[in-house]
Amino acid sequence: MKTIHFFNEQCNFCITFMDLLVKTRRLDRRSGGDRIARWIGRELRRRPPKAKSLVVTVWGDAIAPHGGSVWLSGLIRLLAPLGMNERLVRTSVYRLAREGWLSARSRGRRSQYRLTTEGLRRFEEAYRRIYAPPDSFWDGRWDMLLAPPAALRADVRAELRTELGWAGFGAVAPGLFLRPRHAARRAAALAALRALGIERRVALLSADDSDELRGRKLDRLVREAWDLGAVAAEYRAFIARFGPVIRAFRRLKRLDPEQCFVVRTLLIHDFRRVTLHDPQLPAALLPRRWPGPAAYALCRNFYRLTHKHAERHLAVTLAREGGALPAAAPYFYRRFGGLRGLRASR
Repeated sequence: MKTIHFFNEQCNFCITFMDLLVKTRRLDRRSGGDRIARWIGRELRRRPPKAKSLVVTVWGDAIAPHGGSVWLSGLIRLLAPLGMNERLVRTSVYRLAREGWLSARSRGRRSQYRLTTEGLRRFEEAYRRIYAPPDSFWDGRWDMLLAPPAALRADVRAELRTELGWAGFGAVAPGLFLRPRHAARRAAALAALRALGIERRVALLSADDSDELRGRKLDRLVREAWDLGAVAAEYRAFIARFGPVIRAFRRLKRLDPEQCFVVRTLLIHDFRRVTLHDPQLPAALLPRRWPGPAAYALCRNFYRLTHKHAERHLAVTLAREGGALPAAAPYFYRRFGGLRGLRASR
């Protein structure tokens, strides 16, 4: 700071100049936790998550491993740091229950919600895509699903297309869907067909290229069935968004449990959205320098860094209902290829 004095016959006055370097140093000395808090506030203002979709993320990422049920009052507290007020949470949970994802039981004026069987099926497929390591093996064969438009109502066709998109199928013609063969994902597709009640009106086939016919190879249809350029752009935007805040976490000596939970939730929420658009093709069918593995590694590394602290925040927030949070199921510790035996503190 510098002060310059001026004098004349009538008065004297001074002008003070703030040293910008001093101000910058003061900002640099602020804690990393403050920088993370500012990042959270800025992201929630710029890109406020949709309430119902955020409830789905939190349920699948945090609540499902601990038994899948939660008191509504606890969920309201859990979502408050993410900008969700009580009205938004109540409305979102009510809609998910009406759509068959959740069921409710009441105790006096309190309500507890848990996943339905159908809700659990949807969660298992969606979250397998998030946490499972990329599978590069492919035997060159394809799954092909035939769904004649005349055999299905328009609303059922629309729902089928959505379900098949989640299962990694791309549409190559009206009523014709294609996907590289994968045993686990074939089972998910069959479950979706049964849930829609149309397994007898469609046909699921295995296909491969014919060496005798010099026609168009099936792998040439990839660019027509899926917009891989758009998916790649989403992955790169995801990395650019979360990379700086994750670097800030790595520089901290002490992590704040609430910040760990909030940023992990936003991270998984955005990653879930991108993976739902990603057909998760084998490496042989992807463009060079595909950014999907880098985005997955970013999630994996942050999850491993913060999961103990995030779980502690979850336990403290939900334990006010008169009982301890149930221990996480074993599959929780297998997420992202394994959390290396790091169990949440009690």
